[in-house]
Amino acid sequence: MKKIIYIIFIQFLLLSAKAGSINNLLLQQKVSDTTITNEPIEDSIIAEVLKTKAPPQKEKVQYFSQVTKYGFKNLFAQYNYNPSLPYSAQVNPNAESYMQDYLKLHSNQLVKMKGWGQPYFNLIDNILSQYGLPRELKYLAVIESNLSSGATSWKGAGGPWQFMPHTARDYGLVVNNFFDERRDYYKSTHAAARYLLTLYSQMHDWLLVIAAYNGGPGRVYDAIKKSGSRNFWSLQYYLPTESRNHVKKFIATHYIMEGSGGITTTPNLSGGNGISADPYAKKPNLTEEELAIAATQSISGKYNSLVITKNLSMDIVQFNRYNPDFDNMMAMNGNYDLRLPADKMQLFLANKYVILNECVQLLLGDNPVPPSNQVTYPTQKNAKKKRS
Repeated sequence: MKKIIYIIFIQFLLLSAKAGSINNLLLQQKVSDTTITNEPIEDSIIAEVLKTKAPPQKEKVQYFSQVTKYGFKNLFAQYNYNPSLPYSAQVNPNAESYMQDYLKLHSNQLVKMKGWGQPYFNLIDNILSQYGLPRELKYLAVIESNLSSGATSWKGAGGPWQFMPHTARDYGLVVNNFFDERRDYYKSTHAAARYLLTLYSQMHDWLLVIAAYNGGPGRVYDAIKKSGSRNFWSLQYYLPTESRNHVKKFIATHYIMEGSGGITTTPNLSGGNGISADPYAKKPNLTEEELAIAATQSISGKYNSLVITKNLSMDIVQFNRYNPDFDNMMAMNGNYDLRLPADKMQLFLANKYVILNECVQLLLGDNPVPPSNQVTYPTQKNAKKKRS
């Protein structure tokens, strides 16, 4: 009798365990199905941006910017770069050897770009932030075109973001025999932001997005299929060489610009890397003759150096010699002792409020700059055209 009761008890335990396993499987399947069928919030925001062809509503930008930083999970240990920590302690070890090689070849050129390119970086930062995109993506324009609006590849890609004509038109840019808005910094950067969002909605990884930006998403999907991985470091050798190197150029450029205390994201006031600890100690790089005929005027407001130089028909490199670190100082303090050649200062004072209004419109980004006031950004004379 006891033996029968014991057997029944054992069978009961086995049945209970089996039932529990089945319930767990059903629960897991339910969770999995929910994950698959529920569209991620970030994808719905991207869909809204692409439909409206405008930045997302401001209340959504903060959330979205927190989500998109995770797209750098395969590059930085904490998903995005922290300028207060050593670069080598954050970056994926797979990237270090390539960064050192790239540093030897291109560091001088890129260090110079930290100075003359600052107004361009500020403009791109402002537009990317409107879409909740990581500001690191501005370095894509560096490896695409050296920030040159006049850059043209042998394939026909043009402008700072190297859009092909058909892609440019898909994202709202006018490209015909009379106009080529790929070369308009303001409009092309908005288009690039929307295109990057499209690729991000497919990849959810910024290194893969950069590979797809160069070679097309089809080649990235093919590499994912062949490698069985969505990690760039695992699938890189299944990508075309050009696309693989494009990603590594981006990483190396970010390292050179940021890793040694770059000034393109946040001001470095530590005194390292040749940057003065006192931002007010920076002096204009002018001859005695130039100083003698220069005029100075204290200004305040949201002025942008590119808009000023456009209205004054003045070269941005010359403007930076007269007014070092202009955009950073205006952003930090809201005022600056503007120094210009006397004739340019007269022109500035005569058009001061028109220039300020145009700068504010560009900063807000809520409404396009009216055609009559459209900003035309200068092309860097020494920027090399992208060849491939």
